[in-house]
Amino acid sequence: MQQDILINWSPQETRVAVVENGAVQELHVERTLERGLVGNVYLGKVVRVLPGMQSAFIDIGLERAAFLHVADVWQRQEGGEAPMFARKGEPLVPIEKQVFEGQAIMVQVIKDPIGTKGARLSTQISLAGRLLVFLPQDDHVGVSQKIPSAERDALRARLQALVGSKESGGGGGFILRTNGEDSSDAELAEDIAYLRKTWARTKEAALRLPPMSLLLQDLDLLQRVLRDLVGDHTQSIRLDSMEQFQRLRAFGQEFMPAAAAKLQHYKGERPIFDLYAIDEEIARALGRRVDLKSGGYLIIDQTEALTTIDVNTGGFVGARNFDETIFKTNLEAAGAIARQLRLRNLGGIVIVDFIDMVQAAHQDAVLAEFRKHLARDRVKTTAGGFSPLGLLEMTRKRTRESLAHMLCEPCAACQGRGALKTARSVAYDILREILREARQFHPREFRVVAAPQVVELLLDEESPHLAGLSDFIGKPISLQAEAAMGQEQFDIVLL
Repeated sequence: MQQDILINWSPQETRVAVVENGAVQELHVERTLERGLVGNVYLGKVVRVLPGMQSAFIDIGLERAAFLHVADVWQRQEGGEAPMFARKGEPLVPIEKQVFEGQAIMVQVIKDPIGTKGARLSTQISLAGRLLVFLPQDDHVGVSQKIPSAERDALRARLQALVGSKESGGGGGFILRTNGEDSSDAELAEDIAYLRKTWARTKEAALRLPPMSLLLQDLDLLQRVLRDLVGDHTQSIRLDSMEQFQRLRAFGQEFMPAAAAKLQHYKGERPIFDLYAIDEEIARALGRRVDLKSGGYLIIDQTEALTTIDVNTGGFVGARNFDETIFKTNLEAAGAIARQLRLRNLGGIVIVDFIDMVQAAHQDAVLAEFRKHLARDRVKTTAGGFSPLGLLEMTRKRTRESLAHMLCEPCAACQGRGALKTARSVAYDILREILREARQFHPREFRVVAAPQVVELLLDEESPHLAGLSDFIGKPISLQAEAAMGQEQFDIVLL
C-alpha cells in the first residue's frame, strides 16, 4: 500500500487528505474557531452528582457541562496500584463516594461534544507521544495489540528496563505504540523523558490555575499528522504553506525526525487538493448515494442513534446468474462501505443491509472481505455476523464529529427531516388555524401571510374552501404572498 498525505492550510482551516493507492481514504478538517477537544486536560469543577445514573456533570469552562461516568473514574484498590472493577464491569466504589459537588478534579476529554451531548471525560489521564502512550497514574508497561504477538514479550521486557532505569526518573506506566516497534532505546528514552516532562508541567499548572482551566492542550492537526498518520508506507507529506511547512519541520525534527524527512513544500500552480480531485470527493461524501463501479450503489443515512447503509444492485447485470450478480455487488460494496466509514468519519452503531444472499458461502466471503477492509481503519471497529434478517451490525469508535456534522447544518426549511409538507397540507393548516382563531378573537379581518406557492393554491384550487370558511366565520380573509417565507411558514394577522 502506497500512501500520500496532502495538507491544505489556510488561517481559518486546515484540511488533510490521506490518499492510498490513488484513492482518498480519510479526510480530516480542523477549523481555528472549532478545534476539537479530545486529549485536552482540564481542571474541572463537579457541578452535579447523579447516583441513579452513576455519573457526574463537570464544568470545564465549555458551553455545556461535560459528562463523567463511573466507568471512566480511575479507581485504586486500597494498598494497591491497579484499578479494580467488580465482576460484570460494575465498579467497586460508587461515584457518590468518589466525587462531590464543588470538588476540583483533573479530567481529560475522551469524546468531543456531539450534537446535544456534552464532552465525555475520564479521570484516567493518558499522554500520547510519538512512540509511547504515558499513563502517569498507573505502573503498567504494555505493548500495542497490533504488534505481532511473537515480538510483544521481548519489546515489553525492553521497555520495562528503560522505564525502570534510574536515568528515566519517575514512575508511571507506558504502552508502546505500533510505530515504536522498530525504535531504538535512545528514541524510546527520549520519548519517555518528553512525556514525563509534559506531565510535570500539567501537574504544576493544576496547582497554580483555578478550576475550569485548560491544563494541557492536545497537538493541533498538523502536528497530529506526524504523530498519528505517518507510517512506513507513507511516501510523502505535501503541505502548501511555507510558513506552516517550516513550523512543522522544526517540530518534526525535534520529536519525529523520520516523519519530518517525508515533509515536502508543495509549490505547484494548481491547488494541492486538485491533484486527486479531493474537493469533488468531499462533495460526494456529503451525499446519500454512492455509486459503485459495477453499476450498483449505496444509500447512506446518518441519524442520531445509528447509521444505516443500504446496498442496491442498480444497473449491474453483468454476472452469469442472479445469485452471482448479488454476490459480486456485495463484495464490491464491502470495500466501498469500509472506505466511506473512514472518509465520512462515521461512528457509533452502523447497520449494513447487504442484498440478501441465499448461499452461506457467499455470506461468509462477503463478511471476510468486509473485515479485511475494516482492518485498515486506524479507528477501532467491531463487526458481527449476519442477523436472521440478513443485516450486518457493526460499531466504529466515535470520538469526533462526522464530516457531515462538521461541514453542514440542518436545513432551515425542513429542520433536517429531508421532507417538507406539501403546499396543500400547509393550506389546510392555515384554514384550521383561521377557524381556531375565529373562535377566540373577533377582528375586522384575517390576513394570511404565506409562501407564494401556498397563496397561489388558496387563490386557485382551494378558493371554494377559503370562501366557504369566510362565510362561516363571517369575516373577510385576505392573502399576502411573502417570497422570503419557506413553504411551511405562515402567519395569521388579525386586523
